[in-house]
Amino acid sequence: ADYLVDIGPKAGIHGGEVVVAGYLEPLLSAKDNPSHSITLDYLRGDKKINVPNRRQGEKGSLKIRGGKAFNIKNLNIDIPLGRLICITGVSGSGKSTLMYEIIDKNLQARLERKHRSAKTYNCTTFTGSEYLGRSILIDQSPIGRTPRSNPATYTGTFTHIRDMFATSSEAKARGWKPGRFSFNVKGGRCEACQGNGVIAVEMHFLPTVFVECDVCEGKRFTKETLEVTFRKRNIHQVLEMTIEEAYNFFKDIPAIEERLKTLVDVGLSYLKLGQSATTLSGGEAQRVKIASELYKPHTQKTIYLLDEPTIGLHYEDVKVLINILQKLVDQGNTVMVIEHNLDLVKCADYVIDMGPEGGFGGGNLVAKGTPEEIIENQNSHTGKYLKKHL
Repeated sequence: ADYLVDIGPKAGIHGGEVVVAGYLEPLLSAKDNPSHSITLDYLRGDKKINVPNRRQGEKGSLKIRGGKAFNIKNLNIDIPLGRLICITGVSGSGKSTLMYEIIDKNLQARLERKHRSAKTYNCTTFTGSEYLGRSILIDQSPIGRTPRSNPATYTGTFTHIRDMFATSSEAKARGWKPGRFSFNVKGGRCEACQGNGVIAVEMHFLPTVFVECDVCEGKRFTKETLEVTFRKRNIHQVLEMTIEEAYNFFKDIPAIEERLKTLVDVGLSYLKLGQSATTLSGGEAQRVKIASELYKPHTQKTIYLLDEPTIGLHYEDVKVLINILQKLVDQGNTVMVIEHNLDLVKCADYVIDMGPEGGFGGGNLVAKGTPEEIIENQNSHTGKYLKKHL
């Protein structure tokens, strides 16, 4: 860029300010960074994402023979499990085809029983799924399509919060159960907006516009419901807390605290607990999904599939995301991502590089191995650029 405008310094309530604005070249060549811009720190090389230790040791592998779909002709590969794996390559090289049409389809058939029979899809043989118990695709689609969906409902936190309100003396005196504090069912919610807090106004030839409900004033609940409090806060006030505030508020209640901690760990402490799913970015929605996986006790080994999870993320957000993915792998799981971001690729335990080109010139396995092995391959476009990051 010619000119840089950096907004921050952090996210949500901790942001909203212009940290630095100026022509990029002078900012990069300056002796120091008086603005303390995190973006500039990364651009200047003062901060960087460090390469972790590579994982070794076999924990089984997925073996694909005769892979054939779209531009993939005859793919044979062993993919080690229990690792952070990156699928790389130029646009149209076959990355999505490998993940969705071969790996995901076969895992869904065998592990999730999504198809009528566990036949083999788009390859001659597919083995190794016996080492896994679950296959989860975590994309950037919304966590819900209505204003009632939010981080609290998606992670199951809201169920426990409603239980706490129902145990208050005020709620017991009125004979109210947890359902009274739900905006998904009749009873305690505002019926004018059906608990959405907003009214949808259909616009001809334009997207739907949401306006604040003038009955509940966006609070989602009836006045009677809001009279009941827990630690001097009503249900609306709790949902208006940031996740960071709610974490401290409920710190002594394990069922709530452990769920909120995972949201804090994935870097979403700035979001409101009841923030509408329709206002979350794709990256935020994806991290909410990852957070809900982090606290779940799983006895089965899981493989997580993600398609370009770093899209739209800042350097610092990428750093947080890498730590999250590493944590999932440390729990004994496998994480497989399609990725172009070289900061994530360099942190992978294993890289599968497709190509060498896109379309008809792609569909082949160009290189496989650790990032250090990829950069030694003269045929890999990824290796050429990755070398600068290692």
